Amino acid sequence: MTAPMLPIAPFAIARLPRIVFGAGSLARLPDEVAALGRRVLLVTGGGSFRASAAWQPLLDGLAERGVAVEMAAVAGEPSPDDVDAAVAAHRRNGIEVVAGIGGGSVLDFAKAVAGLLVPGNSVLDHLEGVGRGLPYAGPALPFVAVPTTAGTGSEATKNAVLSHRGPDGYKKSFRDDALVARVALVDPDLLATCPPGLIAANGMDAFTQLLESAVSTRSNPLTEALAWSGLEAFAAGFFPTWRGAGPEAAAGRGQLAYAALLSGICLAQTGLGSVHGLAAPLGALFPVPHGVACGTLVGEATAVNIRALEERLPESPALARYARAGRLLTGLRGLDDGAARHALVDLLHGWQERLALPRLGAFGVREADVGRIVADSRGSSMTTNPVVLTDAEIARVVRRRL
Repeated sequence: MTAPMLPIAPFAIARLPRIVFGAGSLARLPDEVAALGRRVLLVTGGGSFRASAAWQPLLDGLAERGVAVEMAAVAGEPSPDDVDAAVAAHRRNGIEVVAGIGGGSVLDFAKAVAGLLVPGNSVLDHLEGVGRGLPYAGPALPFVAVPTTAGTGSEATKNAVLSHRGPDGYKKSFRDDALVARVALVDPDLLATCPPGLIAANGMDAFTQLLESAVSTRSNPLTEALAWSGLEAFAAGFFPTWRGAGPEAAAGRGQLAYAALLSGICLAQTGLGSVHGLAAPLGALFPVPHGVACGTLVGEATAVNIRALEERLPESPALARYARAGRLLTGLRGLDDGAARHALVDLLHGWQERLALPRLGAFGVREADVGRIVADSRGSSMTTNPVVLTDAEIARVVRRRL
């Protein structure tokens, strides 16, 4: 006897870039840029890519195609002031396309600049939650995204995350469908120079985005399938890439780059959860790198979510999804759902130790700060957590990682 057919609830999929994935795909960047314009603003990080062997061939390739180049750089997480300064410096120079080559911060910065070079106004006009609340009318310049790390998935999203750090700090998004990259070139070979610490932090960001997307209240059959594919790739590729030696590392880079790409696609459709809700104030108020915040919190946040779901929403599909993730990541396929969820939490706590992810106290977070962090965590990410957490439950996550 077959089970009754269940209806598929309505869902919508937002705009995505054209995606070019594969080792060596960076070589396609000159052609992709030339197809979009004759003057490009190349945005990079603090200097590592410009010092790499790939930099001069890229410049030569653009010159051969008649593309004039201007350059901008951003070190660390970009601020609204950084974006406004870059727009002021380049908006009258005839830029026709923007290409960002770097980690998530570089891509977010480039995305915001591409959105404002034509209108020329301040990004604070549109920054959600702290800006002036004005609708974004565009137009945005074509944007090409080339991630050099595997973490944020910014190459596939419509939001540019900007930070203002300090006692009055915030971490908010400039968000619009027009900001989505026209093309995302995902080249796993670019991960080869990432040190283990960066692989760990960025990889845990990607993992958290996949797990939170899978259990999100906005998850749908399509995003669940993508999140699961990403989790499988992460399970196969993360630790070989982190160890960084031998032929397994090269294969692992492809798996990890794919997992990070899918994490960005999924989060753009489903939203995230409590880890990212907390990562925003932690990154704004303290010098906590985003990936480190994700990695150090995901075990405890998962434990608190599971307990709250079991107590208050035992029929939630998120519980079965947590169990499925537990069986995948531990390799213990025969576990029942309750045991699989318990094994998942134990595994995530073990990863914290194995990866030497620092506690929040290492960045100056103290007991006296917990109330402010909890109050500031109720942003958009928290709204799609699979269960509404109490302030006490959120505080428990933070306290256990002080």
